[in-house]
Amino acid sequence: MRTNTAPPHTGADEKAVLRNVLDQLRNSIAAKVDGVPEPQVRTGGVPSGTSLLGLLKHLASVERFYLLGEEPADWQATFRPSPEDTVDGVRTDYRKTVERANEIIDACPDLTLPAPRARRRGPVPSMRWVLVHMIEETGRHAGHADILRERIDGSTGR
Repeated sequence: MRTNTAPPHTGADEKAVLRNVLDQLRNSIAAKVDGVPEPQVRTGGVPSGTSLLGLLKHLASVERFYLLGEEPADWQATFRPSPEDTVDGVRTDYRKTVERANEIIDACPDLTLPAPRARRRGPVPSMRWVLVHMIEETGRHAGHADILRERIDGSTGR
């Protein structure tokens, strides 16, 4: 993932701006699990059972679905880390998935072209739509992670 702290404001093309904003959000949520001990990292902090580790695991599945064409067997299960899942393992999987997804994004010559996606009925969304959706999805879950982390140890910020 790119480590830029802010997206370019001028001189960058649309794809570079969208990718940079997405990478900033990706880095933010991946960092939310840093330093959180077991079992708090996997313990639900809200009545739905959502946990920091579960959010990161889910977002890896979302990246694989929209950008790598892989659909999970059970979307709800993507929010639940297994007992074997570790922070390092889930974070590494997320980062490797993002690297693969970024290769697909970078190779796309035109944002109006269809993005890779698992076979489903209906039209395949454009790469532009997928990038905007991934910003929305990752940003929403990064906000959830902010709240969960603050509840665990008071940590706030990006």
